[in-house]
Amino acid sequence: MLNLPTPELNFFADLSVRVDKPLEVGQALHGMRRVIPILGGEVQGQGWSARVLPGGADFQLILNPRMAELDARYVIETDGGDLIFVQNRAVRTATPEVMAKLVRGEPVEPESVYFRCSPSFETASNALSWINERLFVGTGARHPDRVVMRFFEVA
Repeated sequence: MLNLPTPELNFFADLSVRVDKPLEVGQALHGMRRVIPILGGEVQGQGWSARVLPGGADFQLILNPRMAELDARYVIETDGGDLIFVQNRAVRTATPEVMAKLVRGEPVEPESVYFRCSPSFETASNALSWINERLFVGTGARHPDRVVMRFFEVA
């Protein structure tokens, strides 16, 4: 048996990302395509904060009545002026009834949805260069006007 370390999770940041109404592309080759514009938001880490810049989007593929794959791309700016590109891939599953409410933009209980993500970060900042070299995971909840997430570094 190998003696390998068990990964631990260290809190990285809480995000609240404001979103606009979805652009419904429609039923495409692999499922229902939607694009949700990102309007802005707030980021709070341990000892640091940032803002989500407007202009990004969440590209969604609704595979079936129970499951959606999400691919959000946006930029955050720290209070120190450093820019960080975020690509956050996620899986969201729930009962068909709950998923239908989410697609319609209706509120649902966060506990009724499995929402897990794997964000990655890119920055030119020397002070933050370590985030280019780490894995992160997270959990989230979709609300009618925003997505809230908590990200963890895999240590």
